[in-house]
Amino acid sequence: MPLLNRREFLNHTAVSGTALSVGGISLAAKPGHKRPRVAAIFTVLRFRSHAYNILENFLGPYYFRGKLIDPGVDVVSFYADQFPHDDLAKEVSRRFGIPLCKTIEEAMCVGGQNLAVDAVLSIGEHGSYPYNNRGQHLYPRKRFFDEAFAVMKKADRFVPFFNDKHLSYDWSEAKEMYDTCRQHRVPLIAGSSVPLAQRRPMLNLKPGSEIEEAVSIHGGGLESYDFHALEVMQSIVEARTVGETGIKSVKLVYGKAFEEARKSGLWSTDLVEAAMKAEADMNAVRQDRPTKGVFSGSKSKGPVYQRPPGPAGPYAISLEYRDGLKATILKIGGSGDRWNFACRVKGSSTPQATAFFNSPWGNRGLFKALSHSIQHTFTARAEPYPAERTLLTTGAVEAVMHSWKNKGQRIMTPHLAIKYQPKEWSHFREDGKTWSIITKDTKQPASFEPRAFDELREDRSDGNNF
Repeated sequence: MPLLNRREFLNHTAVSGTALSVGGISLAAKPGHKRPRVAAIFTVLRFRSHAYNILENFLGPYYFRGKLIDPGVDVVSFYADQFPHDDLAKEVSRRFGIPLCKTIEEAMCVGGQNLAVDAVLSIGEHGSYPYNNRGQHLYPRKRFFDEAFAVMKKADRFVPFFNDKHLSYDWSEAKEMYDTCRQHRVPLIAGSSVPLAQRRPMLNLKPGSEIEEAVSIHGGGLESYDFHALEVMQSIVEARTVGETGIKSVKLVYGKAFEEARKSGLWSTDLVEAAMKAEADMNAVRQDRPTKGVFSGSKSKGPVYQRPPGPAGPYAISLEYRDGLKATILKIGGSGDRWNFACRVKGSSTPQATAFFNSPWGNRGLFKALSHSIQHTFTARAEPYPAERTLLTTGAVEAVMHSWKNKGQRIMTPHLAIKYQPKEWSHFREDGKTWSIITKDTKQPASFEPRAFDELREDRSDGNNF
C-alpha cells in the first residue's frame, strides 16, 4: 500500500492535535508529552523476520482494527546480534537515522554512558543459533535480557520490557527473568502473536466458564509452533471458573502411541472435528485467503545448526491441569497458517470452536496487533494480559522437549503450579476490520517501507504529533 502523507493520515484517523485512542487506549503522545524512547535489540533484521515484522509497525503508522495507529513511541537505537547476507539492519539504520550499536549496553545508553531509553524491544527469534540435544533452539533471549537489565540496575531505573515468544528454552532462566521483572516492578510483555489474531467465528468464553476439555491444533513444527498452540490454548482456558492454577504434567505422544491414544479417547474426536470445521468454514467463505509461497525471503547464509529429527507425522501433547482440566495440543498436517481451537463447556453438549485468522498477508499481519499491545505496555507501563500466561507456556513447551528427549515419557511439572487471574484483554485482539482495508488483492510491500515515516519525523520537531 502506498505511503501516506500527513493529510491523508489525518483523514484516515480523524484525529488532529490529540492523542489517538483505540479500545480506550491512548497511543499517540499528546502535544508536549514525552514519547517513550525505545531500544530495539534483535537477533537479525531481514525480510519477514520477526524483527522486520515488528519494526515496520514501530517506525510508522499501521492498521489495527481498521484504524491507522501512531506507534506513540520512538525507536532510538538498534543492536543486531548477527548480520546475514540479506541483512537489512545496516540499511534501515542508515535510512531512518537510528544508530546501530555494537553492544546492547551501547544501545541502552544510545551511545552515551547512562541509561537513555524508556523501554526495551527484545526480539530473539530467527538467525543462525544451535540446538541442544533435546532439539531446543538456543536463542539468546536470556543473554539479551541480562545485558539490558545490567544497564538498568546500574542506573537504578527500570523500564518496560518486551520479550518475543517464550522467555527462554530453559525453565530456570525463564523463571529468573520473570522474578527479576516482578522484583523491580517492570511491566513485562512476552509471548506469541497468534492469540491476538481475529477469531472466526468470534469466540469469547464468559469469565468463570467451567471448561471440561479443550484442544488446540496447529500445523507447524516441534517447539516453535507448539509454543504458539500452547498460548492459543492458554489464552482461552485461563478464563475458566477457578482462574489459572497451573499444569500438573506434560506428555508428548507420537508414532504408534499416537494412534493408540486416538483410539482410546485420550482426546475427544468431536472437539477435533469442530476445530477443523471452523477452519474449513473460514476457508470456504472468505475472500481474503493468505498469500502462499510468496514473500518468504531468502535464507541466511552462515553457520547452519540442524535440529535433531522430531516426530514424523501427527503428534499430540497431553496436558493435565492441576484443577483437572483435560487439554490436548495436536499437530495435524503441515500448514503454518493453522491455528484452531475447540472446547466443551459444562452444561452444553455442543463444542465451542474457532479458527484464528492470520491475515491476507499470512503471519506477517499478526504483528500489527502484537505491536499495538507492546506499545500499550511502553506508553501506559501496564501489561495488557498476564505475563504469567507466557511463563506457564514457556515451562510447558520446555517439558514437551524433555518428553521428546525421553521417548514420550510423561513429565511431571510441580514447578508449573502457577496461579493467576485473567483480565479483560479482548480489545487488544484484531477484530477483522483491518482485513477490509488490507485484502487479498493488496500488494505486500516487498521492502522495508513503514508508512509516512518522513512526515512523522518532520512533524515531531514542533511537538504536534497528529
